[in-house]
Amino acid sequence: MKSVKEVLGTIKQHSPILYAIGMFHFILAAVCIVGFFIDDRTLVGINVWIKPLKFSISGGIYVLTTGYMATLYPFSRRKRNRINNLVSWPLLLEIIIVVGQASRGVQSHYNQSNLLDGILFGIMGLLISIVVLTMVFYIVETIRLKMHVPRPVQWGILLGWMVVLFGSWVGGQMIGQMAHNVGVADGGEGLPLLNWSTIAGDLRVAHFFGLHGIQIIPLFAVAVTRKWNASKMAKNLVVILFGLCYASWIAYTFYQAKHGMPLVGL
Repeated sequence: MKSVKEVLGTIKQHSPILYAIGMFHFILAAVCIVGFFIDDRTLVGINVWIKPLKFSISGGIYVLTTGYMATLYPFSRRKRNRINNLVSWPLLLEIIIVVGQASRGVQSHYNQSNLLDGILFGIMGLLISIVVLTMVFYIVETIRLKMHVPRPVQWGILLGWMVVLFGSWVGGQMIGQMAHNVGVADGGEGLPLLNWSTIAGDLRVAHFFGLHGIQIIPLFAVAVTRKWNASKMAKNLVVILFGLCYASWIAYTFYQAKHGMPLVGL
């Protein structure tokens, strides 16, 4: 398995702009950590810098993941650059809005308290819609093309894209109800840092696990391919089974949240 340094080097070589945008997310994460220690303002029950910190880390990981994934498809340089731009630039603009709103001490999501905040929230919705369309594109291409990876890994990547698309759909459910909690108003008691509700349903749980399926399932497939001495058919089946189990876990957390039940009650 390639080291993190080798993966980052590959991304930087093939997509330097995407690489820079991914790294910028982590710079913003460092800024948010500083903000957490010097700024005691709270919003929806937590420090104003917690949410942009989580978005910065998650967004940076996703940008770099897609940048590396793009090198595994038989894309032309032009096609790869176009799809990378459709992922990285919208996420860059979104994280700037999220961090900017946090610095103002106001919500970035579900905020329609005035014209400016409503416009920014609408812009974020448009930007994420573009990113979601790239997920659909990748699902089609993963089915259609022979990737530069073993077949079990390609299965893992396909299932990863499907799961991340579902995770994005859960995000749409939160936008539809203009809140992430079910059963109580946002901002109640929650788990440390993650702030997932401990007293009611929280759609962010399924959203989180869904969005990171694109890392977890393919990495499992790579490990199976490299470490398990078995037939290709057996490896394919194990990867598919793992992907289905992972998807079932996300479906359960979604069901749990929609019925007002917390993942962990304290």
